[in-house]
Amino acid sequence: MIHFVGAGSGAPDLITVRGKKYLEEADVIIYAGSLVNPQLLEYAKEGCRVYNSARMTLEEVLDVMRSGEKEGKITVRLHTGDPCLYGAIREQMDVLDEENIAYDSCPGVSSFCGAASALNLEYTLPDVSQSVIITRMAGRTPVPPKESIESFAAHQATMVVFLSTGMLKELSARLIEGGYTEDTPAAIVYKATWEDEKAFVCTVGTLDKTAKENHITKTALMIIGDAVAHNHYERSKLYDPGFTTEFRQGTDTK
Repeated sequence: MIHFVGAGSGAPDLITVRGKKYLEEADVIIYAGSLVNPQLLEYAKEGCRVYNSARMTLEEVLDVMRSGEKEGKITVRLHTGDPCLYGAIREQMDVLDEENIAYDSCPGVSSFCGAASALNLEYTLPDVSQSVIITRMAGRTPVPPKESIESFAAHQATMVVFLSTGMLKELSARLIEGGYTEDTPAAIVYKATWEDEKAFVCTVGTLDKTAKENHITKTALMIIGDAVAHNHYERSKLYDPGFTTEFRQGTDTK
């Protein structure tokens, strides 16, 4: 069996209970060494074979999986955050499907959740933003034309931008072209939930300046939108005394 496991956003105690159990049982671990906290490998049992996929191709990763399967071993493919976001898991699973190799997926705490915790932020504030757009800038890996930063900016929803720390000047320009103003609240969160986490609140117009002043060049998320400022939002109806739910009868407060 192969377990795809979300390592969480960085802090080793933010892996799920199930994910930790799989790590402890694993005979083989293939981990994304460029992003996964190496402290998680301390959960591995003695004799476990550990591979750093940062130095491997897809074909080499699959060869390790096949070898483990032939030997009847339990293999953990340890991805950063939650594997479903920018984890490149589908291309692995498709080959496993073709070869009838069994696998499952264990979710993890995504770094966009960790970034919110660093700022004590709620992404979905009533009357401010009820949607979160998770995206990235086009780099060596392209982005579909219909998913441009400008087209998403037109919605004025909360936006979380991955994998784009080295392109912040262009990101600001494209956000403004799409509809945000230079003064729209924004934030940069570096290594969310790691011991050396840093978080900076700024604006769309000062993203690049803020990153340069604080020597942030990689491993950061950008959060865009009025939810960052968390001012002037409406109170939740769910906990309003006058709001009736399945579990509670509302009262007339007039």
